Amino acid sequence: MRIRDFRTGWRALLQEPAYSLVVVLGLGTGFAAFLLLMGFVRYSWQYNSHVPQVDNVYVVKQRDNVNPLEPWFDQSPLLLRPAAMKLPGVEVATAYIPARPQVTGMTVRAGGTLFQLNGLTVLPGFVETLGITAIHGDAGRALVNPEGIALTEAAAKRLFGKSDIAGSSLHMEGKLLRVDAVLATPPANSTVPFEALVGANSVTGEEVLRKELLTGEMGWWGKVLLRLKPGVAPADIAAALQQTIDQSPVVQNQSPETRERIGKRKVMDVVLSPLRDAYFDRQVAENHISAPGDRGHPAVVAGLGVIAVLILLLASANYVNLAAVRTLRRQREMAVRKVLGAAPRQIALQLLAESMLVAMLAALLGLLLAWAALPLFSQLVNRQLAGIATLENLVLALLLGALLGAATAAYPVWIALRVRPASVLAGKPDAESTQGAFLRRALTVLQLATAIGLASVTLTIAWQTQFAMQASAGFDDSRLLVVDLPGSYRDSAEARNFAAALKAHKEVAGVAVSGDAVGRTRSSWMQDIKRPGGPSVSVDVRSVSASFFEEYGMKAVAGRLFDARLDKDDDAVPVLINAIAARRLGFSDPAAAVGEILPFTDFSGKVIHKRVLGIAPDIRYQSLREAPRAVLYELWTFGQTLTVRSNAPLAETEALVNMLWPKYFPEALLRMSRAKDILAENYAEEARIARLLALASALAFAIAAFGTYALAAHAVQRRAKEIVLRKLHGAGPAAIAGLLAREMGQLLALASLLGMPVAALTIQRYLAPYLERSPLAYWSLLLALGATCLVALLALARHARAAVRMRPADALRV
Repeated sequence: MRIRDFRTGWRALLQEPAYSLVVVLGLGTGFAAFLLLMGFVRYSWQYNSHVPQVDNVYVVKQRDNVNPLEPWFDQSPLLLRPAAMKLPGVEVATAYIPARPQVTGMTVRAGGTLFQLNGLTVLPGFVETLGITAIHGDAGRALVNPEGIALTEAAAKRLFGKSDIAGSSLHMEGKLLRVDAVLATPPANSTVPFEALVGANSVTGEEVLRKELLTGEMGWWGKVLLRLKPGVAPADIAAALQQTIDQSPVVQNQSPETRERIGKRKVMDVVLSPLRDAYFDRQVAENHISAPGDRGHPAVVAGLGVIAVLILLLASANYVNLAAVRTLRRQREMAVRKVLGAAPRQIALQLLAESMLVAMLAALLGLLLAWAALPLFSQLVNRQLAGIATLENLVLALLLGALLGAATAAYPVWIALRVRPASVLAGKPDAESTQGAFLRRALTVLQLATAIGLASVTLTIAWQTQFAMQASAGFDDSRLLVVDLPGSYRDSAEARNFAAALKAHKEVAGVAVSGDAVGRTRSSWMQDIKRPGGPSVSVDVRSVSASFFEEYGMKAVAGRLFDARLDKDDDAVPVLINAIAARRLGFSDPAAAVGEILPFTDFSGKVIHKRVLGIAPDIRYQSLREAPRAVLYELWTFGQTLTVRSNAPLAETEALVNMLWPKYFPEALLRMSRAKDILAENYAEEARIARLLALASALAFAIAAFGTYALAAHAVQRRAKEIVLRKLHGAGPAAIAGLLAREMGQLLALASLLGMPVAALTIQRYLAPYLERSPLAYWSLLLALGATCLVALLALARHARAAVRMRPADALRV
């Protein structure tokens, strides 16, 4: 192919600017969607790939069989680290925990300003295992020095405005820390994200924490990472660690009730899971010890990849359809060129050049659109995707554009080469082959089916998410604010004074303390209880203050609830249970449990006899995807969550909290949420997916409209003589329009038969985990079909009008 071919192709495109604009915009938009979606897919599959010899690095996982749900955790008892260090197949064993709990976070003061950091407390070997490098200073010194801290380059610039800050100081909770190292910022696609690191001996931790990190003798959990020697079987290491757990006090000190309930199962099952696969580990459950980090669903990521390829194929099919119609209109031009001596190769190269130009222009437009939309797309998928805009990806995109241009030229070239000059110049142009017409109709059916399917699934996810967000949690959340304290309410005079100051203002109706907010499960814990002669039951223990149920506006199912006028905070005897717990304890009527005495074994092994005051109402702590659990409420104010009931509009109460906070907590950042927002956060991922699919559906509708438009244009051109003959024999506008509508109706019927069953199956699988479902869910199929029909009719309307206005003299001219 020579430069002259491209010049000729360029002139041909300029002769039809409307056609050129449509095909470049259509293909460019599809290309942009493909680049964004495939960039996200590639980003997802490269999680933790930056870790040196990542295939030899494993996370120690355990299944907690004491929990009735038997969840898997990527945290395990820290005692496994020293045990692993003694095994001959382990090269490095390290561990880490958050520098501060999730509720409070790591807050530092630098330059007079408070900053929130994602900090980790790490053990020796962490830096080497993850391949972390120091840009300035000494990472080893930072993690050994009790007053030392290591910051990432990004965190250093955020706190100090520059990266070369080794030796600088910052404050954390009144303690002076020195920045001994500035580390390379880890990639965004890491399941071990951090902004700051401190060592086990850091002054930021208490002595009991330092001892536990190094020995694990009390059974605390952390994330344990192992780098195995080449050729060592992970199963052998896991088996050795399983023996350690089975013989440890963590297992041996289980209560008799727990032993009875789990039977012959192990208290804890230990396995090694590859760090490379951690992002897609669907077994891992969230817990309050360590944030699990970003997690992805392999089916969702693979589905987005399929959608990306499908969108690009459909956009390419549109271009092929339009190019084929244009080539059929240019048969006379091709015939003249052949008569004048143009070889088939020359004609093929011209069309190939035109297609390559369109594809490359579309690729450049797609890159520009993808770059402009990247920030919005990053928000939709909740990932930091700025790093995907690399030179390598740019070159790959342009190469794909070139390949796409060559591929989409094949069918128009085939049509052009079949042109017979004698027939065309005699006024008898060649018709499209039966196979070609079938192929283009099949592509249009696929476009319409895709639009129906994507729209159906999108509407279902959107309606179900909205339904779940609006589902009652068992109380009125419209007047409730949730404030996370920097420490325990019971042990903090500042926290108690802050709550008293809030209650002294008219905007506040009341304040309650709890271990966590309703809708979150970061600080709940499980306990086995057993009434005499009854079964052992595991309950979800919720710690609350005596005013909790009053502030939430709840009433007892039976008996009475906690009452600040009658009950004393931190009283160990009175408890409440919900109806589920009462039935599992063996009471046929939950009301019969009121007044019963329940033996309760605390963490020290001491048995406390608790009295059931009443049956608490059902509160939805989990999402609609999880079954309600047996719950026990105790009077304990060690929690760090305040629920504020407002007398005024929430905005006014929020302003009050903002005003009072610095007076009582000058070294902590305020974390405040509306109660309804915490409940809605359980469905944030579904909401993001719905928005993403909505954009994909809009693009699919646009592609379907283009495809229908091209097919209708060709239908009018192909049946021009038939249309005018019908008009000469008395056919009216309605009959002519109906002729085209029937042809398109057949394609829509085939598209619905192809798209709706697949959409229905996808919807069924999506809704399966939900215990309650939106009544509108399956109506999305009919609505999507109706929307697709409307789009097709709008695309058909212009050509139907042209067919009605067609003059017989023009169509029958030879």
